[in-house]
Amino acid sequence: MRTVANISLSIMVFFVMLAVFKTTTNPGREVVEVVAREDIVVVRELSRLEALMNRSIEDMRENFDAMKARGRMLSAAAYSPTLRSSEVTFPTVYVITPTFKRYEQIPELTRLGQTLLNVPKIHWIVADDAKEINPSVISLLKTLGIPYTYILTPMPVKFRDPKYKAKPKGVANRNGGIDWLRLHATEGVFYFADDDNTYDIRLFEEIRFTKKVSMLPVGLTTHYGLSTPVLKGGKFVGWYDGWISNRHFPIDMAAFAVSVPFLLTRPQAKMPYSPGYEETGFLDSLNITMNEVEFVADNCTKIYVWHTKTQKNYASSRDILKKQWDDTNLRELQKVMVIKK
Repeated sequence: MRTVANISLSIMVFFVMLAVFKTTTNPGREVVEVVAREDIVVVRELSRLEALMNRSIEDMRENFDAMKARGRMLSAAAYSPTLRSSEVTFPTVYVITPTFKRYEQIPELTRLGQTLLNVPKIHWIVADDAKEINPSVISLLKTLGIPYTYILTPMPVKFRDPKYKAKPKGVANRNGGIDWLRLHATEGVFYFADDDNTYDIRLFEEIRFTKKVSMLPVGLTTHYGLSTPVLKGGKFVGWYDGWISNRHFPIDMAAFAVSVPFLLTRPQAKMPYSPGYEETGFLDSLNITMNEVEFVADNCTKIYVWHTKTQKNYASSRDILKKQWDDTNLRELQKVMVIKK
């Protein structure tokens, strides 16, 4: 029992250390960098440097009793991603999240953000389909303390025309995140994580060491309930998805991750403004073959991400604007509400 208790304590200490290990070039201070480039505005907060714990990673590693491949450890008490014995640092996971202002935006970003808090060595790129900075999103990102970049990536005006019945939602956001990576990243892996999906933190360790492109199953998609490559004897034989059509890569947006160094060898790679063909169009632009794809999540036998959907909510009534609520706490709460016009 004492051994298990020691393991549990070590795991807790490890996560605390990872939470405070957010290095900046200006310790103890918040630094905000604002960069204007074409139609994308980048607001990047460099997280504050906290005092590092004196206990070394090597000491903590000795308290774990089992190591799995790909830099993951599983103790008797809980799952804990950690370093390989030969690594002092390990690849960054860049999470690109497209979002837009709506009633559910902050709750869903809060849920995703608190999942990401449990993932070490991560950088969250929040791409907002907006022309102006959303203070509520910035406030949340600061509160969470995750290393992040916030970018404004509005959908091109022409696609907002009513003649486009199917909108290429999230394309400008994801391309904006990719553009940021080309300018600022040289290592690691990136993953498109919609803010309304549900994620098991093991997903991020599965994709962390991706060499080119890795793929994994996604649950709760279409009437099939699943989107995944099909493997037989560990080899790719086809696809299982509710909509195959003529798509070369008929999988969900959450079903793949891409190595940053590999992306940088494909300067023309981008996501097309083609509703329904965003995933296959982007993967085609990488000029990748299935022989080069890595199948993670135990050869695509585990589900670590689900395509969940939040029930649509509506703007609040204007009752809160009545004078009777002046000088009360409702005036502060009003600032973070979506109210009918």
